[in-house]
Amino acid sequence: MPDKGLLNYSLYLITDRKVLGGKELPGCIEDAIKGGVTLVQLREKNINTFDYYNLALKVKKLVRKYGIPIIINDRVDIALAVDADGVHLGPEDLPIAAARKLMGNGKIIGASANCIEEALEFQRQGADYLGVGALFPTKTKSDTDHVTLIQLKAIKEAVHVPVVGIGGINIENAASVKAAGVDGIAVASGILGRESIVEAARRLKGI
Repeated sequence: MPDKGLLNYSLYLITDRKVLGGKELPGCIEDAIKGGVTLVQLREKNINTFDYYNLALKVKKLVRKYGIPIIINDRVDIALAVDADGVHLGPEDLPIAAARKLMGNGKIIGASANCIEEALEFQRQGADYLGVGALFPTKTKSDTDHVTLIQLKAIKEAVHVPVVGIGGINIENAASVKAAGVDGIAVASGILGRESIVEAARRLKGI
């Protein structure tokens, strides 16, 4: 894994098998990487631990081939079991301090925030980066609070850790997110739900 301070968050892929139209996830991830994805978060909400573990191993082997870091959504146990590069935690997951104690200082820990107060608190707790949103309507996650682009810019200016915009980002609105000064955009269906995953990632990367 590259030095945490040198990580490239510019095009952050979040997996969502619901939008693949029957295609296999590893091949879709590989296409996204070929299009310019710089970091992959494996997000699985509806499979058992055994299947999640085996899928994570498979995806880790794939992304390692391209030198891309892999982040596991929510599950510190899966991240540890497959020696992933890090974990992304939501408000109902293990606290950042507890995750850091288990994972060590060398691993990436990201946190979801939707206001300045949360962002500052998670930074204080030791988050390496923040995912801020949801910026636009998204089918990937239905229970998130809306964050405006003005609020996103204010959060970015308030913290010193990298900030990634998240939630319903696609080729039509990505430029407005980048204009807020963020370090990257996190995309799921805006890449994986497109007919040409390579081309969708390439166009987003070019913004």
